[in-house]
Amino acid sequence: MSLLRLCCALVLQIPIAFAASAAQAQPAPPADAPALPAQMQDFDAYVEAVRKQFDVPGIAVAVVQDGRIVLEKGYGLRKLGEDAPVDAHTMFAIASNTKAFTAASLSILADEGKLSLDDRVIDHLPWFRMSDAYVTREMRVRDLLAHRSGLGLGAGDLLFWPTTTYSAREVAERLREVPIKNGFRDRYAYDNILFGVAQMVIEQVGGMSYEQFLRTRVLGPLDMDETRFNSDSVKPGDNVATGHALYDFKDLKPVAPLTWSNVAGAGGLYSSVHDMTKWMRVQLDGGAIRDGAAADGEAGKRLFSEKRQQEMWSVITPIPVPKPSVPALAAAMPNFLGYGEGWQLSDYRGQKLVWHTGGWPGMVSRLTLVPSRKLGVIVLTNQEVGAAFNAVTMRVLDAFLDAPKTDWLAAYAAAVAKAKGDADDSWRKHEAARDKASRPSLPLASYAGTYHDAWYGDVVISSSGKGLQLQFARTAQLLGDLEHWQHDSFIVRWRDRSLNADAFLTFALDPDGGIVEARMKAISPLTDFSFDFHDLRLVPAKQAGDARQ
Repeated sequence: MSLLRLCCALVLQIPIAFAASAAQAQPAPPADAPALPAQMQDFDAYVEAVRKQFDVPGIAVAVVQDGRIVLEKGYGLRKLGEDAPVDAHTMFAIASNTKAFTAASLSILADEGKLSLDDRVIDHLPWFRMSDAYVTREMRVRDLLAHRSGLGLGAGDLLFWPTTTYSAREVAERLREVPIKNGFRDRYAYDNILFGVAQMVIEQVGGMSYEQFLRTRVLGPLDMDETRFNSDSVKPGDNVATGHALYDFKDLKPVAPLTWSNVAGAGGLYSSVHDMTKWMRVQLDGGAIRDGAAADGEAGKRLFSEKRQQEMWSVITPIPVPKPSVPALAAAMPNFLGYGEGWQLSDYRGQKLVWHTGGWPGMVSRLTLVPSRKLGVIVLTNQEVGAAFNAVTMRVLDAFLDAPKTDWLAAYAAAVAKAKGDADDSWRKHEAARDKASRPSLPLASYAGTYHDAWYGDVVISSSGKGLQLQFARTAQLLGDLEHWQHDSFIVRWRDRSLNADAFLTFALDPDGGIVEARMKAISPLTDFSFDFHDLRLVPAKQAGDARQ
């Protein structure tokens, strides 16, 4: 989130029945495929156990090593209630795994001498503005890719998540009002919005739309014909998975597709594990493009230079190493953690890892490279539980690194249970602090009106016979009903229950009882960080208009 969804986000699970087996409609492995390590002889059964434990309708997995496809396979269903199985060619939203494609696109332009990653953003986009003049002036193209701008976690995501009516240019221009929380280049804070700006740099310098650039300069040369620019580009008859979410954190159902046409550079792509093997191979080959299944990259045929790739894979922004949420995950704790240009960087059992995750409504994924072993793993899923892609990835890494066998399924199940328990505790604390006898300071109709936030725009509260409802003016999906919580605080319960993003809405009054502002905050710690409600400062529209005059 993702938008994208937080890198290792864990959500709750309930038992469901699966109608497809691991063996259903699976192609035979390539005749020259290397033998699987001994630890992977029961891999099909293991993936099925992961699906069952974390209630994932469908998973696709591919592994490449030394330029060859070791495994590419699908498990389960594209959509609950239908018979179509997931296979190696099923397309999923890869979400933030798109960020590496954006970084690669800038690298292509840098190799051609059309830009430098050290260029100021305003050298290419003179209209670009952050809310701080110094940051505006000093922001480099590289900074767009490294999550060190000073913006808070997920800042500005509500401009495009869920789908809004803002154009890509409008989203980028509204950055001038998005608050900066930290020092410039001071610390890591994941964002999506600056990858939308990077997309616009590519368009300006490349002389074509970002979609066209990807098609002609990246996807075309790699023969990635099972990759789509975003959900709007999915064609009738495409082999595509449907995302699933736990409505109200409990009932697993399909979710409607989302489009990020306005910030596609942060997370728009759909792809299959088959296509992603081509992407992993060009990465593991230092930018060289392989000719079919040939073992060596063809001389002179490159997507980007090896120098540029090494820079993409070098730490720009250090990240503090967090302690594992449960003791069982101690073996996965890295010695270092950082972010390069569109890639996460860490280590595992003495080997450098280059990786990223992606999160989307109903789909999450992980791509992991072990450069020293020429090893790549891609896991795509159609449920919102990062524990599943982590459990599968770690099993593959252990097998190929000849590591002691760890029960990753149990470890990540314990992490999910802890996340659920922490969320339950948080809600109990809110309930314990609530004054149930309190009443709003004003008649309900007095809270109705249009409220304005400087970076998002308008939020409208209206009154009807059934009470108050709230609508984000540029986001159709953010329509909810207000339920009094205590004093001048309400809960916004979104009518789309797949969002899992109910929020507190609290009004501040002046001494005369007039509304000064309203602030929002997500209720559950499991809510995706891209619902950055806490950054909104909603002022009655008349006051906002007076302030602008």
